Amino acid sequence: MGAPSDPYPPGDPASTPHPETIPVSELEPIEEMPDPLTLLDGTEVTTADQWRVRRKEMIRLLEDYTYGHMPPPPGNTTFEVVTEEQSGGGGSYTYKMVHLSFGPSGELGFDLGLFVPTDAEEGPLPVLISLSSSAGSGSLGGASAALSRGYAVATVPYQDLAKDSDSWDSSPFFVAYPDYDWRDIAAWSWGMSRAVDYLATDPAIDRDKIMVTGISRLGQAALLMGAMDQRIALSAPMAGGMALRYSGQEMGGGLGQGITEIVDQVTYWFGPLFPQFRNKTPLLPSDQHWLPALTAPRLFIMCNSLSDQYGRAYAAVQTYLDAKPVFEFLGVPDNLGQFFRPGGHGATSEDWDALLDFADQYLMLRPGDRRFDELPPESDLP
Repeated sequence: MGAPSDPYPPGDPASTPHPETIPVSELEPIEEMPDPLTLLDGTEVTTADQWRVRRKEMIRLLEDYTYGHMPPPPGNTTFEVVTEEQSGGGGSYTYKMVHLSFGPSGELGFDLGLFVPTDAEEGPLPVLISLSSSAGSGSLGGASAALSRGYAVATVPYQDLAKDSDSWDSSPFFVAYPDYDWRDIAAWSWGMSRAVDYLATDPAIDRDKIMVTGISRLGQAALLMGAMDQRIALSAPMAGGMALRYSGQEMGGGLGQGITEIVDQVTYWFGPLFPQFRNKTPLLPSDQHWLPALTAPRLFIMCNSLSDQYGRAYAAVQTYLDAKPVFEFLGVPDNLGQFFRPGGHGATSEDWDALLDFADQYLMLRPGDRRFDELPPESDLP
């Protein structure tokens, strides 16, 4: 299916050509989770070529109805080191800040913080991209756990990509690309791909071992980025990505956030058609399980909690279970993992340990016997 470092080759777009989008009111309801292994014409996917076609169909539907349409890669990303390497953590790592420039006339950009452990094995290192509040020397947060495992960490300040506010449309990304109907989650995802543009050129980084994570709505960005950018070897959203058909007042008995709760709270995370599915969830032709499915055969782990007020644990389990057939079809069932812990929304040291244990075993092929396919008992799944 292609090496993890290879994006779609030139002339092979990520999605199928965009015919006129069917109005939401004319879509047929799908009560069950939409099958990622059935083509739009009803044909069951049984070959790798059919999966490539289906993958493009799925991306088009996600763009049309859930996230909006992102611009193509700009192809002109450049970088400049603005803070030379400095020692941190008692000399356990070095830090530098890099400014990336790209887009029309090179007018867009943001800073990236790169942390490299000093006692890691020789050679290019795997790197974890973490959406953060800044790119400064104090931006590591929980991702600091990766340094002690020998992983580099790149921090990307998400509000420099899109403002996460009612004034979202004044963010430079949207101003520069007025012909695209994307919103915050798509912009955060697209911006992280520009970070990959740079990281793939840094001699300290192994371009075939690039990982991405984010928490809550930033976990949604990590979900989307891993699905869209095939250079990502491992996607690891935390507290994000619960099946909408099992969430909220409409579909989940009031547990977690469904489409209605999301759009009533905020309309600038998802694409412009998404609010039309308010109280009409079965009309949505996709669901959140498509995002991990689209990362296959690459690595994916979802980290969730059992008492997350925003993300119903049962709905997260359904996301995992309904993505699993794609990994099995591609012959890599162990490349999909999940982890649940007690407690509420957010990320704890337990989540970071699970992410890194999964990466150690399946990305780095280090010894380990931790299981990532054992679900919590039903009695623990509200």
